[in-house]
Amino acid sequence: MNDLSDAAAPPGALFQRLLEALPQTQCQRCGYKDCSAYAQAMALGEADINRCPPGGAQGVARLAALTHRPLRPLDPACGTEEPRTTVTIDEHWCIGCTLCIKACPVDAIVGANKLMHTVLPDECTGCGLCIPVCPVDCIHPVNASASATGWDAWSAAQALRSQQRYAQHQERLARQTLEEGTPTPSGDAPAGECISDNAPVADATPPTHPRQAAIAQALERARALRQNPQR
Repeated sequence: MNDLSDAAAPPGALFQRLLEALPQTQCQRCGYKDCSAYAQAMALGEADINRCPPGGAQGVARLAALTHRPLRPLDPACGTEEPRTTVTIDEHWCIGCTLCIKACPVDAIVGANKLMHTVLPDECTGCGLCIPVCPVDCIHPVNASASATGWDAWSAAQALRSQQRYAQHQERLARQTLEEGTPTPSGDAPAGECISDNAPVADATPPTHPRQAAIAQALERARALRQNPQR
């Protein structure tokens, strides 16, 4: 990464430097749809520098140096600095609904409809966006950095790799939109509103599409199996 001491840069250059100072987990915990949107908001003076738990205190210090703003502790509404995690999928409960695949911003989950999904641990950023969308709660976080947190748990090379995979993910969604004529899921979080790790997931709307109906049926089977494991 570039030297973070020069804050006297034009807005466009400042945006790029702020973006490079973020860990690129694309977790939305800052309240923006991705790291780029958060960097843009900071460059415009619309967002504070203490909204990125994955970057931790060291990340806040980097952003403070770039913006010449005073150091502040992480905003607790956005989360706390913790060891980095990846996720794993319990194959015994996965119903192959593909909802987690859609939620993953770096395409770190592979699988197909009605088949068990698998996480690529080397590509998982630990964003956690797949966890609340799983209808059978079969996705679980796994400690990936022991006691290390923030930038001690996440390297510049990993951040760059994540940024590249996110860009590829966005390009894939754009191609899919053109091919299928369907809107691209934005995944937007309300601007400036932190996303809680334990935010409740709304109940699914009544299935009207055959694929939605298939997911609903699989979910009902999984619920029945949990209630009657001997069946």
